[in-house]
Amino acid sequence: MTMTGRRSEPKQERAWRTRAHILLMAAELFAERGYATVTLQDVAERASMTKGAVYFHYKNKEELAVAVVQEHYARWPLLLQEATSRQLPPYETLVAVLDGVTHAFRDDIVVQAGARLQVERSLINGDLPEPYVGWEDYLTNLVEEIDKAGELRPGITPRGAARVLVAAFFGMQHISDVLTRRADLSERYGELRHVVLEGLRA
Repeated sequence: MTMTGRRSEPKQERAWRTRAHILLMAAELFAERGYATVTLQDVAERASMTKGAVYFHYKNKEELAVAVVQEHYARWPLLLQEATSRQLPPYETLVAVLDGVTHAFRDDIVVQAGARLQVERSLINGDLPEPYVGWEDYLTNLVEEIDKAGELRPGITPRGAARVLVAAFFGMQHISDVLTRRADLSERYGELRHVVLEGLRA
């Protein structure tokens, strides 16, 4: 390693930590107040930084919102890997995945902010990831495995089940957010598990 590389490494690390801190503070504000009313000045104050320092890392509010949504989606691969690495039977894998997603929506402010920003995507002049489609594809594959194991109720298709699960789950967490700031999310998810997930089984 060159002397230049050694000198620049701490600076790069500081820059990464600063960007992560700004993103987290922005996520808190977006989750609390939504996109429209949050300004970069608000983010700077929450982060205990100057507005210019925030501008150095994110040139405008749109870029920051896109970064929060991208980080929201970056949370999922690790969660899915953790659920599937347990090598559970197909139905139990599906339950484990949705259990983990529920915990993330309940506890992770970046996940919460990303979900709210996706709902408000028409206000954001940025290239946001397409919502829901990836989840439909992923859950379709899981339900196909349940079908192959002979555990899917007759008359239900994997794609149809995945669409219903995505609509039910994301509608559930959104309603919980609007009505109770997700205080009743675990209760609502328990109802979804009983009515929807158990309804898939033969």
